[in-house]
Amino acid sequence: MEILKNIFAPANSPEVDFMIKGLFSYNFFGHEVWITTSHVCIIIVLLIILGFSIAAKARMKRATEVPEGFQNVVELIVEKIDGMVEAAMGKNAKFFANYIGTIFVFILISNFSGLLGLRPPTADYATTFALAIMTFSIITFQKFKHQHVKGVLKGLCSPWVFWLPINLIGDVAVPISMSLRLFANVLSGVVIETLVYTLLWNLALIWPAFLHVYFDLFSGAIQTYVFAMLTMTYVNQAIEDGEY
Repeated sequence: MEILKNIFAPANSPEVDFMIKGLFSYNFFGHEVWITTSHVCIIIVLLIILGFSIAAKARMKRATEVPEGFQNVVELIVEKIDGMVEAAMGKNAKFFANYIGTIFVFILISNFSGLLGLRPPTADYATTFALAIMTFSIITFQKFKHQHVKGVLKGLCSPWVFWLPINLIGDVAVPISMSLRLFANVLSGVVIETLVYTLLWNLALIWPAFLHVYFDLFSGAIQTYVFAMLTMTYVNQAIEDGEY
């Protein structure tokens, strides 16, 4: 019960806080490793996505020519994500639609998880940094694949050789800026909502729902879209720079 209390933030209580809590620890080759609320919240989000995916696969096996009900929802989601990726990446969309769709759904559900009383996994910098590192790895791979070593070095030394350190800093700043943008925006919503429940816990009835609509739904959707668009823009740029 104590673990559930730490995972699901109790509303209307002065005990609410926005800190990441350690649930239990174990020894891993002589090192103490903690399982935190962020780990459990990530697992819950993944289980939600997995459950939806299994249900969608089962329904699509019985798909009808004229979609209705749950099939309509599944096709709408796929069409919207594919349309977004194609509009941003053009001919490269088919190679990255699955990755973009995956991170888009994960970030969106993570941001929305605050509605379930969870601490959004994206309010943990470790989560957003891991997402940004994955994107940065794809960007770097595409650079070397399409521009080759010579093209990458030429880009780093453009327009002059002594700009190399500045260009390197610019490349390294990509995952840092992407992760901090998502993390800071989600965390700010968590902090504000926590302050409301902590300071006004006995008055926090009904009206805080409007805060959740803004921070969890509206801002959460916007930040998901921004992260996905930045990913597509950087990847597309890495590919197209090698075509000239």
